[in-house]
Amino acid sequence: MGKIPIFWEINIQSDFFKDLSSNERAHCRHRMESSKLALLLVILYCVERGLCGSCVVDSFSVKEDFDPKRYAGKWYALQKKDPEGLFLQDNISAEYTIDDDGSMTASSKGRVTLFGFWVVCADMAAQYSVPDPGTPGKMFMNYQGLASYLSSGGDNYWVIDTDYDNYAITYACRTQKDDGSCEDGYALVFSRNPRGLPPAIQRIVRQKQDDICMAGQFQPVLQSGAC
Repeated sequence: MGKIPIFWEINIQSDFFKDLSSNERAHCRHRMESSKLALLLVILYCVERGLCGSCVVDSFSVKEDFDPKRYAGKWYALQKKDPEGLFLQDNISAEYTIDDDGSMTASSKGRVTLFGFWVVCADMAAQYSVPDPGTPGKMFMNYQGLASYLSSGGDNYWVIDTDYDNYAITYACRTQKDDGSCEDGYALVFSRNPRGLPPAIQRIVRQKQDDICMAGQFQPVLQSGAC
């Protein structure tokens, strides 16, 4: 038997409601609205569960077969998502070098405001290690401020994506929530060119920002040559 035409369905429903009293019609409509609301809540729950699952830090993918030799050289930060506390504010750049033993080191610069009023160009140094050789894009970074008033420490350094010649997106989560999503983290969008990225690459970057659950959280980084 073929599918009932839509206008028949409408007529059937209309005839059905005609045979009911006003109270019965109101009751039926109420039950239908309740069913729609229940269905909507189920859909919203499923969407929420899906979004939460995708924001688990350990589920984020990084650049496959990351090649530090191709990554080496000068990069300029164009966008950033800050962590909690003190962080470089603008004119951020980093130069990566591959040492004789194959390990990667970096020297970086950027302006920072200290004590709420003192704006200085901070010089930093960093050394990178690869905890799992099977995932070279997931590194750990030890960093040191090259002045007594600058902090030192360690963070994850994940290269989420790069084409080596134009752009790179790096990510670090410092603390995680109980559900595995990030409580406090930061990310940077780098470019080989301090003047910006072409539109096609900007679209790729926006997608990657969404992939790490940071869409809409980035702010532009001024590159004025101050450092």
